[in-house]
Amino acid sequence: MNLLNSIILGIIQGLTEFLPVSSSGHLVIFQKLLNFNEPGIIFEVVVHIATLLAVIIYFRKDVVKLIIAIFNWKKNRTTEIKSYQHLLLFLIIASLVTAVIGFTFKDILESLFDNLFLVGIMLLVTGLILFISDKIKNNKRDKLNVPASLLIGFAQSIAIIPGISRSGATITAGIFSGMKRELATKFSFLLSIPAILGTGLLKLKELNQVARSDGLWFSYLIAGIIAAIVGYFAIAILIKLIKKARLFYFSIYCWIVGLITIFVML
Repeated sequence: MNLLNSIILGIIQGLTEFLPVSSSGHLVIFQKLLNFNEPGIIFEVVVHIATLLAVIIYFRKDVVKLIIAIFNWKKNRTTEIKSYQHLLLFLIIASLVTAVIGFTFKDILESLFDNLFLVGIMLLVTGLILFISDKIKNNKRDKLNVPASLLIGFAQSIAIIPGISRSGATITAGIFSGMKRELATKFSFLLSIPAILGTGLLKLKELNQVARSDGLWFSYLIAGIIAAIVGYFAIAILIKLIKKARLFYFSIYCWIVGLITIFVML
């Protein structure tokens, strides 16, 4: 992997990890259509850590308050602390749903990565979901609840399917459940922290199969830095577009890529 490839891969990872266009779907397309080879486990761990840092840095205030809430259970705790403890509870519920479904159907879901035609179909589905979410007007609720957490956790587990966007599925699930766009977006990105961390830890288990890094650590580092920077700004851009109900921009992109992928396969 040369420096140019590192920069390109870092940009792709940073953009597709957070923008609602499916990072896994793009990975499959790059591998199958462009004869692109996976850069390896070490690279995947590095870019996952990088995108994790992007989320933590962007939502650093919320992350700090969640950590404080974990260790503060005094009777006279503030209303803000209580609200973040509730948020933590709902994040745990959604994460558990994702983990249970993900591990239960792990083999089936992983087998879907070989089906490029399915990726194209799922990109069309992602585009449709994003388009419909812009039309929702009754999303006025500014508080989380258990049903919404269960739905969002289920949406995140479904997003394991290549072509279904994690951010797109979880944010629109929140909107469909009646949550305000800002709350649905923040919950989705905070929920991505344990999801990305879990994925990274699973990849770490495979590192014992890697005997050496082939002197590519500098390239991996560059890719990670680029992924973190691009990911940070991708989050900022997406949040602005969601507030203005402008997800249809990504709908158009998903439809175009999905149709091209299906056409090529046919």
